[in-house]
Amino acid sequence: MQAIIDWIIQLMEILGAPGVGIAILLENLFPPIPSEVVLPLAGFTISQGSLSFWPTFIWATAGSVIGGWILYGIGAWIGAERLRKIADWMWLVEASDVDKSLHWFDKFGPASVFFGRFLPGIRSLISIPAGIDRMNPVKFTVWTGVGSAGWNALLIVLGMWLGESYTVVADYVDQYSTVVYLLIIVAIVVVLVLLIRRSRKRKANGNAPSAEESTDQLPSRKS
Repeated sequence: MQAIIDWIIQLMEILGAPGVGIAILLENLFPPIPSEVVLPLAGFTISQGSLSFWPTFIWATAGSVIGGWILYGIGAWIGAERLRKIADWMWLVEASDVDKSLHWFDKFGPASVFFGRFLPGIRSLISIPAGIDRMNPVKFTVWTGVGSAGWNALLIVLGMWLGESYTVVADYVDQYSTVVYLLIIVAIVVVLVLLIRRSRKRKANGNAPSAEESTDQLPSRKS
């Protein structure tokens, strides 16, 4: 962590506010670079007069959006059809599960992208299903930008307020992250149990999917 902090300090010393944007861009792609360290440190630097708030905030948000777009592109490259083939190959899941997930994302995609930017472990990855679903590019940019702006502003302001104690932010975010990760694990276990139950039920019924579980209709893609 100290090596990361030293690298971020050097980046800000050389490039100023754009250095913060580059660090946040990389944070979106490489989670070991945590925003809860980068942004409070930037806030502390602002409080010392070495950076200005607005350029730092704008560059940080731009880095978040660009990083989100790179992951969106990866999701679009994977695509729904390739994901269906992967699902058919995997244990317990099938192509219809992909269609149901995309249908869910069609309904709740904007809210997922917005709130996902506040969740450790989800903040970056939420852009991938948005790309797979081919979420409207304008909506994706707006909701990613708004969510990122809220998270970035919060951490920068906390760093400005705490001053030399800016590292406290990372400690509290770590606790918050632990709760989020536990909830994710519980959700994964619940889904796994449901899939196993479905598989056993189908075996008992001769492997025939019920009419309710099967679907030939694909969710409509947004333009």
